[in-house]
Amino acid sequence: MTLADGPPAAPSRRSVLAGALAAAAGSLPAVAHAADPDKAPALPGAGEAFEANTLVDLARARAAAPYVGPKSGDVPAVLKSLSREAYAAIHPAEGRTVWADRDLGYTLEPLLRGAIFETPVSLYVVQNGLVQPIAYDKTAYVAPGLTLPDLTAETAFSGFRLRARFGGSDPLSDFALFQGASFFRLVAQGQDFGINARALALRPADARGEEFPLFRALFIETPTPGQPVVVHALAESESATAAFKLTLTPGREVSTAAIDGTVFARAELDHIGLGGMQGSYLFGPLDRNRVDDLRAAAFSVEGLAIHNGYGEPIWRPVHNPEALQVSAFLDRGPKGFGLMQRARAYDDFQDDARHWEQRPSLWLEPQDNWSEGAVTLLEIPSDSELNENVFAYWRPKAKLAKGAEMRFLCRQHWSKGWPDPLPPEIARVRDSRCGHGASGTRRLFAVDFEGAALFEPGDIDVDLGASAGAITRQERFRYPDRKTLRILFELDPGSERASELRLALRRGQNRISETWLYRWTP
Repeated sequence: MTLADGPPAAPSRRSVLAGALAAAAGSLPAVAHAADPDKAPALPGAGEAFEANTLVDLARARAAAPYVGPKSGDVPAVLKSLSREAYAAIHPAEGRTVWADRDLGYTLEPLLRGAIFETPVSLYVVQNGLVQPIAYDKTAYVAPGLTLPDLTAETAFSGFRLRARFGGSDPLSDFALFQGASFFRLVAQGQDFGINARALALRPADARGEEFPLFRALFIETPTPGQPVVVHALAESESATAAFKLTLTPGREVSTAAIDGTVFARAELDHIGLGGMQGSYLFGPLDRNRVDDLRAAAFSVEGLAIHNGYGEPIWRPVHNPEALQVSAFLDRGPKGFGLMQRARAYDDFQDDARHWEQRPSLWLEPQDNWSEGAVTLLEIPSDSELNENVFAYWRPKAKLAKGAEMRFLCRQHWSKGWPDPLPPEIARVRDSRCGHGASGTRRLFAVDFEGAALFEPGDIDVDLGASAGAITRQERFRYPDRKTLRILFELDPGSERASELRLALRRGQNRISETWLYRWTP
């Protein structure tokens, strides 16, 4: 991550987190695209050259101009009044997606605006180094029970969906989705969309109110068969502009996004969120006490994994609190972090509709020096599994001065398994459970560690502590057949309303497990 001098201008307000839901639609590329109405430098027009620095230079120039937000209140009534189900039922007509007539291994489906997604986004294809705007054609869509309105390219779209052939002669299936604020998401083969990534976040859960940068234009390079898709994204808000180059590679087990981002400050930025990711958590084995639900669990995110710059692997199960919880894990030069879905069996959830076991984990690795800062975790109270109420991001310690710019590089891994790499001598947390204790407000915890190293010669020391209250009981149970060691312990919180719990396994001076961290609250 690098800081440099650059250009100016203003701030805004808004509150906590918004989610993005998948939808479907499509269109064909065409010509004719009106100039951007903002007074800021215009977006490229049809036939203009698109080079390596085109978008970065445009974002820098627009950061020096007054901010003019998109018009989002002009969605036609026929689209604005749609239910989620009716909106999701809109889909491309046969053979009418971008690249449908070319054997590229990908198709591109422009998504219409609607009740949930009101912000217009300009869409472009870049072919042979030249810009080709995507035009709206209502005959390119099937919309059950609806007569689609006539729209312009500037007012029609809210984002796009990519479908990919994950290998060989595989059929095309969902791969990537860009829609809502600066949200995007990927999947590996056979997965359902789950965690949302955010290209840029400003002041998440800040008392001053959150500011949401919005994708204003998306430029998709026409791919070569068998090669990644490259997406260039322009994002803007009152306090910043940003340019992103995302190189997207589909995979059977892991799909990746290599990200090269540059942020330009219109105003001083003292709370930036990089590598943001969010998902849903309604309930699980740690917090069933307030739940009346026949399912075993309901979440797309089980926990936050961190490999910090000091060599410590951390596992922090998430939960659904009664009040907003903010946790900051101070670090320098993080190796990686991610929101992980370690539960991979149907029996972990027993949900016949949502199949949470099919949602991806998202692991992020910085590709340059992210210096000092904190992996920050927000856990927001929720009464719906549709709310993406768990949000994690990197917050740099350094401020970005008005007129300055910052570049950062990272790689995201969207995986069916556990892409957070651990050496074989380190056991990972397989499961965490909580229930009532012996009496009163006491709580009983069970944490299962899994790994062959747990059953090698030598005694294992349990490093267990609580920031408040007292640990009144501690036991261990060995299960060599499944390479699992369970640590059972009881917390007596007394009159305390919160306690930070910490658990790790050692053999002498050697770490042999992840560090399990959890914030207990009533």
